[in-house]
Amino acid sequence: MNLPKQPPNWSIALVLIIGVLAISTSSILIRLANISAGTSGLGFSLVLAASRLTLSALILLPAWQKIQWNPLQPGARRYASAAGLCLALHFALWITSLSYTSIAASTALVTTNPVWVAILSRFCFGEKLSKLSVLGITVALLGGITIALGSSGGTNIGSNQLLGNFLALAGSWAVSLYFLLGREAQRRGLGIGGYIAIAYTVAAIVLLPLPFAFNTSYTGYSYIVYFYILLTAIVPQLIGHTVFNWAVAQISPTLVTLAILFEPVGASFLGYLLLREVPTPAVLGGAGVLLFGVAVATFGGQKSH
Repeated sequence: MNLPKQPPNWSIALVLIIGVLAISTSSILIRLANISAGTSGLGFSLVLAASRLTLSALILLPAWQKIQWNPLQPGARRYASAAGLCLALHFALWITSLSYTSIAASTALVTTNPVWVAILSRFCFGEKLSKLSVLGITVALLGGITIALGSSGGTNIGSNQLLGNFLALAGSWAVSLYFLLGREAQRRGLGIGGYIAIAYTVAAIVLLPLPFAFNTSYTGYSYIVYFYILLTAIVPQLIGHTVFNWAVAQISPTLVTLAILFEPVGASFLGYLLLREVPTPAVLGGAGVLLFGVAVATFGGQKSH
C-alpha cells in the first residue's frame, strides 16, 4: 500500500506563511468595516460575526455533499453543536473587543487559547501539566497583566481598553472550549468536514437573530462594508483556518500552534501600515512576554504527552 507522500518542508513553510498572513487580516478587515460603516460596538460586531460565519457556511455548502459521515459514537453531534455555540460566542466577544482596544492587544490576548486549553484539559479531563507548561502559563499571565495595565491610546472609533482587553480574553476562553469540544467530537468519529459543517452552521444560526435584539440591521451600509465582510469570510476564515487544519495533518500540532502565534505580529504590522495604529511600549512589551509564555506552555504541553 502506497502512503500519501508528505509535501517538502519548504512547501509546508510557504503554506503556513500564507495561513499566518490570512488570519492576520481578520482584525484589520473588521476595523476597516467599522470605520467604513461609521459605527462599532456590540450590535454591529454581531452583524460582522453572523455574516462572516453565514457566508463561510454557504461557501462550503457545495462541498458538504462530499463529506463522508463515518459511524459515530454517541454524543459526537452534540459535542460539535456545543462547539458551534462556543465559536459563536468567541466571534461575538473578540470582534466586539476591536471596537474598544488596540489591534495588538486584542490579537495577543485572543491567541492565548493554548494556555486555557492546557488548564481546562487539566481540570476537565485530568491531563497532567508539565512544569514547563506551568512556567509558560505564569509568564503568559504576567504578559496579559502588562497589556491590561498599558494604555494603548485607543482606536480611531472609541476607546475603553480595559473592556476591550477583557472581551478579547473572554473570546480566547470561548475558542478554547470550541477546540476542546471539537476534539471530543472528532474522537467520537466525526471527521473534520462534518465537524466544521455542524459547528459553522450552529454558530451562524445562533448569531443571525442577535443583532435585531440590539436594534441593529444587516442592511443600509455602503458596498465597501459588505466587501470587507465577504473578505473576512474568505481570507481569514476559509483560507487561514483551512491552512492550519491541513498543516496539523502534515507536521506537529505544536509547530502549527507556534505559527499561529505570529498572528498578533502580522496584525500589528498591518495595523500600523494601513491604519497608522501604533501600540504603546507597554502593550508591545506585554504582548511579547505573553506570546513567549504561550510558546513555552505549548512546548511543555507537547512534552507532557
